[in-house]
Amino acid sequence: MGDSAKKILFVNAEMFPYLPETPIAKICRELPQGIQERHKEIRAFMPRYGCINERKNQLHEVIRLSGMNIIIGDVDRPLIIKVASISAARIQVYFIDNEDYFRRKQIYADEKGTFFQDNGERAIFFARGVLETVKKLRWAPDIIHCSGWITHVLPLYLKKAYKDDPIFSNSKVVLSLFNDTPKETFAPGLAQTILFGGIKPRDVSLTEQASGTELAKLAAQYSDGIILGSPDVDPALVQYGRSLDLPVLDYNAQSLEDGSYMDRYNEFYDNLLK
Repeated sequence: MGDSAKKILFVNAEMFPYLPETPIAKICRELPQGIQERHKEIRAFMPRYGCINERKNQLHEVIRLSGMNIIIGDVDRPLIIKVASISAARIQVYFIDNEDYFRRKQIYADEKGTFFQDNGERAIFFARGVLETVKKLRWAPDIIHCSGWITHVLPLYLKKAYKDDPIFSNSKVVLSLFNDTPKETFAPGLAQTILFGGIKPRDVSLTEQASGTELAKLAAQYSDGIILGSPDVDPALVQYGRSLDLPVLDYNAQSLEDGSYMDRYNEFYDNLLK
């Protein structure tokens, strides 16, 4: 591709075929391939949820990337990195894994539908796990595209805790907003738990029991562009995103249906990089 190829990092909450084909998982599977076919370099990350069949999907641990500990709430959590390939698309997918956070069979709620109390910590671990792994890969992304609520801590970390790292010094954040924003609140003290690497309490605009909408607004606050990925994104969230005076790409059902959204997204990236 040459040195001039732009690098796009896809940070996904879901991705088909590793999870069922929801609208988010479908876009997160198709978009990296489409952008790669438009002559950009790509990397893709997602959590290694316990419901993902490692044998069927041929996941294996990458020893050289694993072994780091991430401290959350004074507890060391080992970071395990796994990888799998979607051979038809020539795409490698990196998985962020940790036994405490991602081995349970359910994704965000238990079998009774109760929201996991540590979902906020899981989002923190995922964000830091992605950024630390990209540093180890020594791969400097031009665009980091976050899709799905569990990615919503990453923009803050990138712009505040990792802003002086040469790997990320020129990275722009694109935030895709969907209708997956949790209606439940996170465990008390999430704003305090997020603090890391020089981030000050004033940088984290969350209440004591933060809602999914608050976390999404925090992500938008530290993003460089917003894409509306669903027709029914919370109107208050859309209004907040527009109030930030950022470029916003509106939802377009026809383009998602016929695949032309890939050109729209690709152009959106290019405009942010001008």
